Amino acid sequence: MDGVSHAHLRRTPVQQRSAERLTRILDACAGLLDEIGYEELSTRAVAARAGVPIGSVYRFFGNKRALADALAHRNLDRYAERIGGRLAELPAGDWRGLLDVALDEYLAMRRTVPGFALIDFGHRVPVGVPAAGANHQVADRLAALLARHLGRDADAELRRAVLVSVEAADALLQLASRMGPQGEGEIVGEARELLRAYLARVLD
Repeated sequence: MDGVSHAHLRRTPVQQRSAERLTRILDACAGLLDEIGYEELSTRAVAARAGVPIGSVYRFFGNKRALADALAHRNLDRYAERIGGRLAELPAGDWRGLLDVALDEYLAMRRTVPGFALIDFGHRVPVGVPAAGANHQVADRLAALLARHLGRDADAELRRAVLVSVEAADALLQLASRMGPQGEGEIVGEARELLRAYLARVLD
């Protein structure tokens, strides 16, 4: 079902045609976010862009906030899939490599995935304001991937360290986005060094 949590849907699609319509609705929402922003976004505009009746949007979503939340959840699923798909490239136990992959995939999605710069994994309106609970969900996914890669349990210590890392990375990557292309690379480089130094206490 294209990575959309049932919790974000009024109704779960049961047929392929309905699932494809849901995908078109979310794709339309993502494209419009880049073009007009969240404040100007409307369910009617999403329906028109997706080429579906307005009732089809309301069949799945009660309002544009629910649309944005579902899009954020889809982004998180795709992010975890992209990282998971690259784990085979890394030597077992190479947590620094996984950290680089996590940062690189986030930056790649921010550059290429429609709507991601505004929403990413939570409802970032106004831009730069973290969504309540979103970083906890990201940390849970990353802790599970890291634990699997290291062959250990995602215990409380690991989960806490990953959550702190996600919160720190979130703040620094938002700073990087405000610095523009010239300063972004420098800030991202500093973020890598900071996260490596912090995580080494737990993972080495």
